[in-house]
Amino acid sequence: MMRVLAIADAYIPADMLTEGTQALVEAGHDVDVVSWGPDVIEDLQEINLQVELKGPNGVDLPADLQDKVRAAEVVITQFAPISAALIASSPNLQAIGVMRGGTENVDSDAAKEAGVPVFNTQGRNARAVAEFAVGLILAESRNIARTHAAMRQHVWLKDFPNSADIPELEGRTVGVIGAGAIGQLVMKFLSGFDATCIFFDPFTQESEYGDKVEELDDLLAQSDIVTIHSRLTAENHHLIDARRIGLLKPNAILVNTARSGLVDEQALLAALGGGAIMGAAIDTFDDEPLPADSPWMSLENATITSHLAGSTQDAFRKTPRLLSERLLREFL
Repeated sequence: MMRVLAIADAYIPADMLTEGTQALVEAGHDVDVVSWGPDVIEDLQEINLQVELKGPNGVDLPADLQDKVRAAEVVITQFAPISAALIASSPNLQAIGVMRGGTENVDSDAAKEAGVPVFNTQGRNARAVAEFAVGLILAESRNIARTHAAMRQHVWLKDFPNSADIPELEGRTVGVIGAGAIGQLVMKFLSGFDATCIFFDPFTQESEYGDKVEELDDLLAQSDIVTIHSRLTAENHHLIDARRIGLLKPNAILVNTARSGLVDEQALLAALGGGAIMGAAIDTFDDEPLPADSPWMSLENATITSHLAGSTQDAFRKTPRLLSERLLREFL
């Protein structure tokens, strides 16, 4: 039996986490579920943003929760940061489970040095993000969001930035950057629209839903719609820079539901403002939440959303279960 500390938050509250870790209890482990962080999701998002900007060592847990971590053998967290200092002062700690696709809120180097494996939850919100990406493609190309906004202002809008080339997806080429769990689902969904999917991913060789393109530049030049599903690393920061934006077709749409750092935001704003590409649909930004004077607020050829792609109750509900299953399969 191991002592497991499971840290709940506003997105995955205590009752959901208790239900999701039931398999650990049934396997004989002692699971203590505790709550951390504000009850208001917007406030939790702000803390999470600080963790992503400063790293896991930039935000401290309350002292009483740190004591609980030090007493645990396995810690399960979604957003609560696990710093190098906390790992170093937790001699009982044997494993860390993170209820998200990445491990940004854990000092992985410190964990590795301490011999503590870190388990993430790959694919936990893949369907949520993939569905949202397809929704953004339709919203931007078919003017759904901007028409909704206009009608609330009693405007029966019929004139759009893409009026000269409002597309259907049949026969259009969609370039998918990153063909992991999310990218594969996006291509699967789009195949139902009879779109032609191509993908760029150095780590994926084939897909039943699309053809691999060896060079990213070629994908950008060929695609009517480009949708990004790569994980952000130091190596691919600003993967889509001004030069590569310049490779896009004039009628292209760029969709980003991944990380803002994958795209040079200023270069994209300039391209949209100058009409170099048809449009964009963006869920993640360099500065969140967007300030009132953000240039994104005044662009007519962009659909913008408030970092929502992975946030469904279904995704949050199944995450603890998926992580519990992985821990039981690979560690416990």
